[in-house]
Amino acid sequence: MARLINRRRRTKGRDRTEGAELPEEPLHVEEITWGDLTWVNIQSPTERDTEYLAEKYDFHPLALDDCLSRKQLPKLDIYPGYLFFVFHFPFYDKETRISSKRQWSAFVGENLLVTLHTGELKTLTALFKDCQANEDAREEYMNSGSGFLLYSILDRAIDSYFPVLDKLMELAENVEDSVFDEYIEATKELSIIRRDIITQRAVMFPTRAIFIEMENKIKRFTDVDVTAYYNDLMDHINKICETLDEVQEIIEVYKDADYTLATYRLNRVTRLLTIFSTIILPFLLVSSLFGMNVVLPGGIEAGNPVTFVILLVIMLVIAGGMLIFFRHRRWI
Repeated sequence: MARLINRRRRTKGRDRTEGAELPEEPLHVEEITWGDLTWVNIQSPTERDTEYLAEKYDFHPLALDDCLSRKQLPKLDIYPGYLFFVFHFPFYDKETRISSKRQWSAFVGENLLVTLHTGELKTLTALFKDCQANEDAREEYMNSGSGFLLYSILDRAIDSYFPVLDKLMELAENVEDSVFDEYIEATKELSIIRRDIITQRAVMFPTRAIFIEMENKIKRFTDVDVTAYYNDLMDHINKICETLDEVQEIIEVYKDADYTLATYRLNRVTRLLTIFSTIILPFLLVSSLFGMNVVLPGGIEAGNPVTFVILLVIMLVIAGGMLIFFRHRRWI
């Protein structure tokens, strides 16, 4: 029978300045024990929680400090008797459409797994609650050692990423129509997708490097051969990284195409405006000459309307000749 422990301890301390008793920060420690294996889960860890882990399990202070920091790189540290991992996972805000990365940490020891996270990794939280409530789940995930339990958490997290990958592919396909439609501005959408891909790559590529290193290190904490399991995990992460590379290449091509097409549209407009200005030039020249306050042949002093018609015909002939010349040179 599993021993389920939900720790929400409160201890009291004394305010040195006023002598009043104040409640200390509560622990956020939850534990599941099945057989010889104990899974300690800490959501939104605080210094009080890391002090508890230091007292009970004698973890290294630097590793515990990394659990509270949110600026750590994904890594694997080897300590006597246990391993310490820092993982990242992508987090997407639907309102702002901004992807960011979140951190979670794990200590893997003999018959012990400690996970520390913010609560935003839904797959980890769901698996812990499933093991709390379901004996079959504990039998499946906690019966083969802490290394296999960590694999189960990672496998669920990686599998949950594929819908995100499918969404990126869908966005890349949709933006193609926008790029080649001259009436739709695709630059902003391309920039958003590129930002998302950069964030995803910053999470997945370092994670793949850790997976490559951890397989041999984690074997001593499992009761079964995990080679096949971690090979399958590597296949999934490799597929994700290759797909991210593919999507990035597609978006880069669309970005270049959008820039080229935008430049072409601008040049086309500039060319038409230049041709229009050139055709209008003879009208401006003749009208400005006869707009001077001097007596000219055919001017207003002569009072002959035939002169106006002659001037108009001359300007139209010049403009028509210019149009024929432009057409002959394939400028229009």
